[in-house]
Parts: sequence; structure tokens; C-alpha cells
Amino acid sequence: AEPRRVANAVALLRDGGIVTTYDKVLLPSYGVFDEARYFRPGTRPDATDAIGDVTAGVSICEDVWDEDGPPLAQAAAGAEVLLNVNASPFHHGKAAEREEMLGSPARGAGVPLVYVNLVGGQDELVFDGCSMVFDAAGALVHRSPQFAEDFFVLDVPGAGTVEPLLPAEEEIYTALTTGLVDYVDKNGFSGVVIGLSGGIDSALTAAVAVDALGPERVVGVSMPSEFSSDHSVSDAEALAANLGIEYHEVPIAGAYDAFVEALGPVFGDRPFGLAEENVQARSRGVLLMAISNKLGPMVLTTGNKSEMAVGYATLYGDMAGGFSVLKDVLKTKVYDLARWRNEDAEVIPWGSIEKPPSAELRPDQKDSDSLP
Repeated sequence: AEPRRVANAVALLRDGGIVTTYDKVLLPSYGVFDEARYFRPGTRPDATDAIGDVTAGVSICEDVWDEDGPPLAQAAAGAEVLLNVNASPFHHGKAAEREEMLGSPARGAGVPLVYVNLVGGQDELVFDGCSMVFDAAGALVHRSPQFAEDFFVLDVPGAGTVEPLLPAEEEIYTALTTGLVDYVDKNGFSGVVIGLSGGIDSALTAAVAVDALGPERVVGVSMPSEFSSDHSVSDAEALAANLGIEYHEVPIAGAYDAFVEALGPVFGDRPFGLAEENVQARSRGVLLMAISNKLGPMVLTTGNKSEMAVGYATLYGDMAGGFSVLKDVLKTKVYDLARWRNEDAEVIPWGSIEKPPSAELRPDQKDSDSLP
């Protein structure tokens, strides 16, 4: 096989030119990482160079996660400070995990460690920043805020600013807004359109969208059927008013009836069932995608991780869209986030939070009938 020629590398620049480059040595192939497939590993674990009058060792992400990784070799080769650059993806609690882990290589090397991390969203990943500096004893002396770009100057050794980590609900919610705004903007969409059922999932999705993009870039669409309750429509209307977004009501009765009539010769006298339920969901998907194609906003799907894990969704129906805001949020956490968002004022109607979840695709349907 042809050897790989591309490396995951960082360059040291001085006076408009490249002084040296460092190729990442440890290439992870777990979780979301697949670097060993694409990159050739570096062979200079002790690469150091002078930055001003200080000798620095530069490494990339995984290199510092291994307690015997390249930063130890760099310190042994004379590095007076270790600089580690990262694109470390976020999950809830990841910032605390990094802090606990990073003190060890600083203590082991006996020199300060500067850890800098990417901020923003890229496809399904979110990066939370939260850059940190540790002294030679492994103590945290600086921490940048989460989910915000930061520029800081710190004399090492010395004390910087240690920003507090965000509380659980705020951390997760901010991750959702960060991931959404970058996905929409990087892909050139004018905004988003969301089907508002009056339920908690679509309500939370809409709140995240408004907080990420602003109300002027969010369109809400209620698509009632004969099985939709009055409070579902009124809760959707109230949510749109609270958020200040453009709102439309587009009933699906006509589309549904046309599909059922067209399918009549095939369905015959078979009783109403799952097929008719899914025709309703797919009618809504068609309408949302039509609005997206005509007006330009991307469709957001509203399913949560609990539903996706067990397949409680309709292919080409409520799964139709370009981005799923809640795809990694369990249903229990959806409730937590909705209540957290309402702490200062009611944004998500309490009816959407308190009523039993229902797809409303048949009479008196409740999600708990199908999901134990």
C-alpha cells in the first residue's frame, strides 16, 4: 500500500516564515476519531524550539493525554513550557475530565503546560474551548470560558483567571446553541424552519434555535390534523409568540385525504393503522421541506435521543430535515432543559412540559402506550 503522506501537524511561525513543524505522534482511532486511517504518525516526540528566549515543546491533543506521551520527552530535551493544541470535542462533563487529566503531565514533566482548545460546531461535533494553563506542580492557574473564543496573556509561572465551569443544564444548552449556529452559518442557510406540535421536543428545539440564531431567522409551522388537540395548536401559537418568531398554521387534512384516496385501491378495506399514522407524519415532512425549498431555511428535526434509540420516529416524516438539535439529548434531560430555560420567564408553555407526550396520529394516543 502507498504510504500516507499527510500528517496532523502544527507549525511554529516567526518573521513571516515557518520555523519548524510538529507532526502528531499519537493518532487515536476510537469514538469519533479515525486519525490512524488518514495520517502518518510523527517521529519527533522531543521536538522543541525557541519562542523568544524560552524553549517550548509543542504537541497536539492526544499526545498529552498519554502519561508517557511526547510532552515528557520534550521536557527531558529542555522544554521550559509545553504547548498543546486541540480540537477536543465536547460531551457533558468533558471539561472537568480534561482538567483532572492534564495536571498529571505537567507534574510529570515539571514544567508549565498550556492547553488550548477549539471553539465552535463542526457537523455533528461541538468544541467547547475552555483552554487551561497548569503550573509546574500541576495546579490550574488559568481557565478560559466555555463555548467562547478567548484571548489571554499570562506570565508563566503566574496566576491568570480561572473561569467557573457552567452548571449542567446551562452547559448542555450552550453546547446545543453553539452546534446549531455554526452548522447553519457554515452551510449557508438563511435560517431554520421547525414543525411545532405543541409538545416539549419541538418547543425546546425552537427555543434553542432562537437563542442561537435570533427570532428573525426562525420560522415555526403548526400542522394540525383531525387528531390534534386544541391545546396542541394553542401551545404552538403561545410558544411562537413568546419567542417572537414567524408562525404559520398549515393543516394537513387535505394532503392526508388525498394520499388515502390515492392509496384506496391498494389498501382496500383494511382498517386504519400504522400506515395511515405515518402518512400524516410524512405529509408534515413534505410541507416543511417545501417551505425550506421555497423560502430557504433549513428544516430542523425535533426527535430526542430516547426516541431515536428505539426507532420511535417516522422515516421521511419527522426524521426529514437537515439537522437534529436533540439527537444526543435523552428525554429526561429534555425536561430538565425546558424547565431551566423557563427559570427567568415562561418561554416554553408549561402545558407543553406538563402534558403527556403524544404523537397525536390516532385518537387518544400517548407515547407511553408504545414506549414502556
